[in-house]
Amino acid sequence: MDHFQIHAPTQIIFGKNTENEAGKWCKYYGAHKVLVHFGGHSAKKSGLLDRVCASLKDAGLEYVLLGGVVPNPQLSMVKKGVELCREENVDFILAVGGGSVIDSAKGIGYGLANPGDVWDYYAKKKEITACAPLGAVLTIAAAGSEMSNCSVITNEDGMLKRGLSTDYGYCKFAIMNPELTYTLPAYQTASGCTDIMVHTLERYFTAPATHQLALIDGIAETLLRNVMRYAKIALKEPDNYDARAEIMWSGTLSHNETTGDRTFGDWSCHQLEHELSSMFGVAHGAGLAAVWGSWARYVYKENVGRFAQLATNVFHIPYNFRNPEATALEGIAAMESFFHHIGMPTSIHELIGKDLTEDEIKELAYKCSFMNTRTIGQFKVLTIGDMENIYRAAK
Repeated sequence: MDHFQIHAPTQIIFGKNTENEAGKWCKYYGAHKVLVHFGGHSAKKSGLLDRVCASLKDAGLEYVLLGGVVPNPQLSMVKKGVELCREENVDFILAVGGGSVIDSAKGIGYGLANPGDVWDYYAKKKEITACAPLGAVLTIAAAGSEMSNCSVITNEDGMLKRGLSTDYGYCKFAIMNPELTYTLPAYQTASGCTDIMVHTLERYFTAPATHQLALIDGIAETLLRNVMRYAKIALKEPDNYDARAEIMWSGTLSHNETTGDRTFGDWSCHQLEHELSSMFGVAHGAGLAAVWGSWARYVYKENVGRFAQLATNVFHIPYNFRNPEATALEGIAAMESFFHHIGMPTSIHELIGKDLTEDEIKELAYKCSFMNTRTIGQFKVLTIGDMENIYRAAK
């Protein structure tokens, strides 16, 4: 890498029972009245929401509640949150949940601090200039939103899924108690681990001419091996604190630029998957697993050595110097084998229970290309036609 930037301003509070400190940290960062934003019934049923609210009371803070965030968070919820915050004079937003809840909270923060329709900022029609202060109590290790500047929101009008990354979109603090992930269903745990891995893989596969620092490669490869190891343990022993802690911290590091500056990364798989989850409502990590292998086989010849390095350093596959391509393909197959081992799909048919139709393939590619106005990817630049071909290969 010739140059890179890292900006990681989020304070991390990691460990058992740390959710009981939520009020203390909201107050530290200037809160007077807090919007507690969360998803479904699990936060209430587990008692987590009560503990967080008790901590706010103990800190002398007022709060209002807004639940109902769904996977692939929706614009309508963001707008509802903005309206509620304005009515209640909220000055701090606390997300209690996983990536979807944190992304929704960021959308509310943007809408609260900037004029006009918040969607205009996600659609890149206007430029963000501020965000209301945010905090997070993380319950799912996956998206890395707790320490990244990213937010992805779905506009139900047309089912358009758009991401927004700005320096204003960082949480002030993130509370991370691995115990809060014990009760996650196995599929959700596996999906989260896949998301963590692909965040790192997107950064690993840079444009072919990019020089990646050996140290960053080593960190990325170690993180991938770490997640693979502890995902297997967590699926067998859901209440294994050490395994959950390793996965949770890996999820944060995978998306806070430790494994590479995201601006150099490829991100094609994320863009391709966004349209799948928008159209079919699938879990994000599972969608990534469904397209990654087909993307990899479509692009690997752009830099065979890079895929062969992944195979050797992550999966311990001997490097075939006479035929590096064979090593690269063996590594791709090994990655898919791991996804299958933890219960993830490696085709769209496995993901949604049917083959894509040609009309669906064309619609997915059309939306992914922003109505044929952009390409995606840096490892290999993909046109709308390439996107169609990858969806076909993955179907």
